[in-house]
Amino acid sequence: MSHGQRHSPTAEQLAANRPLLGPRGRLLAVSALVIGAVGLAASYLLGNGQADNLRHFYFAYLVAYCFWLSIALGALFYTLIHHLLRDTSSVVVRRIAEQLAGTLPFMALLILPILIPILSGSSELYWWLDPVVRESDALIIHKSGYLNLGFFVARLAVYFAVWIALAGLFRGISLRQDATGGTAPTLQLWKYSAPAMLLFAVTTTFFAVDVIMALDAHWFSTIFGVYFFAGCMVGAYGLLVLSSVLLQAGGYLRAVITPEHYHDLGKLLFAFLFFWGYIAFSQFMLYWYGNIPEETGWYLRRFSGDWLGWSVALLFLHLLIPFPIMLSRFIKRRRKLLAVMAVWLLIAHWLDLYWLIMPEYNAAALPLSLLDLTCLVGVGGLMLGVYIWLAGGQALVPVRDPNLTESLNFENV
Repeated sequence: MSHGQRHSPTAEQLAANRPLLGPRGRLLAVSALVIGAVGLAASYLLGNGQADNLRHFYFAYLVAYCFWLSIALGALFYTLIHHLLRDTSSVVVRRIAEQLAGTLPFMALLILPILIPILSGSSELYWWLDPVVRESDALIIHKSGYLNLGFFVARLAVYFAVWIALAGLFRGISLRQDATGGTAPTLQLWKYSAPAMLLFAVTTTFFAVDVIMALDAHWFSTIFGVYFFAGCMVGAYGLLVLSSVLLQAGGYLRAVITPEHYHDLGKLLFAFLFFWGYIAFSQFMLYWYGNIPEETGWYLRRFSGDWLGWSVALLFLHLLIPFPIMLSRFIKRRRKLLAVMAVWLLIAHWLDLYWLIMPEYNAAALPLSLLDLTCLVGVGGLMLGVYIWLAGGQALVPVRDPNLTESLNFENV
């Protein structure tokens, strides 16, 4: 459909008739929360039924948790970069990202099933917390100033405090602008975006190092934080596309989010898909070239036995197959086709996090089981329930943003 045939509503019409999910959104939110609670309860029962002191449950939960948290973090980055670059084209999509990032306080609560056992003395996830290891392993002794329980928990508290503050600040000012209008809130957000981006970069990098890379405290990668960030963005753009398509399928924002906006989202999804592949190859190439035993062991676990097939599948499903498909302009401008690719890449993102985490649980064989699915559904149901609940009472677009008209009339060059 050409630009002249879109018949998009004006900014004034959107401000007068705020697009809301309303009671329908509340019902969806409650349904998602119930599904999530049932999924987590089933996960605990399945994990407790195994004779491994809940070790499998902790690892499966960590995969699911990192998957959903990475999407919320990617949505926060989307919000920050929107203001940092003073982007006017993406205004109509920004509120979706703000509400996704708004789930971060709840995600701080969902880390408790990981944190409470650690505080209770469990070393099932992080073997370097074992007192015997801490006294006998020379490398862990050397790293003890950083790898210790108190500092580990304190760092996590700082990361979430920063993320929650940033998400709350940017979402809060945006929502207040719906009532007050004017350019002052926009200028304020532009001013805050640069320091906020620095805080986001540092905290996200260290989170990836502390929570995922530290599962093998003998191995390290200076590019690991960037690798995790690339996955965050693939997941976030995938869910932004999917949320937009589902909203329009439900009768919302049909003339507001146009093929032009989908084209932009598709280009960014493709960009971070390629960026993930570039960073993944860069990390692998350096260790392959160096061929140092203490560095290559991490990869050898993933290129041996059952994990070799997973590694090959990840290469094809996360890069080689979607890459040529996402090159197409045709795909990017057709919301249903783009939604299919968004689901594909969300699955690939989960496969990637599973590949990063689960070989530290079982390097000999794939531990894939129903427990992995119930954890994914459990954490996801709760997170998406909060996301929909947040969106339910607020306008689905920033109705009094001064750049809304430009965004509604946006066309790709």
